[in-house]
Amino acid sequence: MELNIKDKQILVTGASSGLGEHFARLLASEGAHVTLAARRLERVEEIARELQQDGCAVQSVELDVCDLASVTSLFDGLRAFDVVVNNAGITGEGAALDIPVEDFKTVLDTNLTGAYQIAQAAARRMKDAGGGSIINIASILGLRVAKMVAAYTASKAGLVQLTKALALEWARYDIRVNALCPGYIETPINSAFFQSEAGQALIKRIPQRRLGQFEDLDGALILLASDRSAFMTGSVIAIDGGHLVSGL
Repeated sequence: MELNIKDKQILVTGASSGLGEHFARLLASEGAHVTLAARRLERVEEIARELQQDGCAVQSVELDVCDLASVTSLFDGLRAFDVVVNNAGITGEGAALDIPVEDFKTVLDTNLTGAYQIAQAAARRMKDAGGGSIINIASILGLRVAKMVAAYTASKAGLVQLTKALALEWARYDIRVNALCPGYIETPINSAFFQSEAGQALIKRIPQRRLGQFEDLDGALILLASDRSAFMTGSVIAIDGGHLVSGL
């Protein structure tokens, strides 16, 4: 079964690094027309130039998902997207007794309110265009908790429920809203921790006994971006090596 996304117009937020950059490169390599959006304009411009040299159809734009004017400007200046990958987010770590309320709000503003602003602006255009797919990048920490990341878990749990609420409201417009919930994914930022004794102990709690790689998310992402998932909306897909079903 071929998952074809060729020529689809796709927006990826938070595309300057990490998962967002990986998603943008993947979708562009599959023939989609990708708009890379992030606050770090110079970085997404650099990635776009690399992809253009490889023959990919991409463009870069500056975007702050927390700034409604920035969001509005982006959607006013571009045609409706077929797919939006709502990826921009921050972590925010610290003991819940110590985290300043303003820091807590910053995480929620980015991960939840920012995602809502993007989804709403995209859906207004999709409604007039006959539909589309919104893919929210949540986390297994939106379904299960861990220490020292109270704001992050709250924001991702909210994003999971927001996904379902928007899917319910927008299904009549053929706008599909689904969420991916990655488990622990290896990145340059966390690799040192996972080589430590504490990190190795965490890996042993994952039923597959390994960390995820960016590429482990590819199949689910392309499925949700393609028309093969036309009857999927409100779905929350965990990609975590079985972490959510590990024994207590």
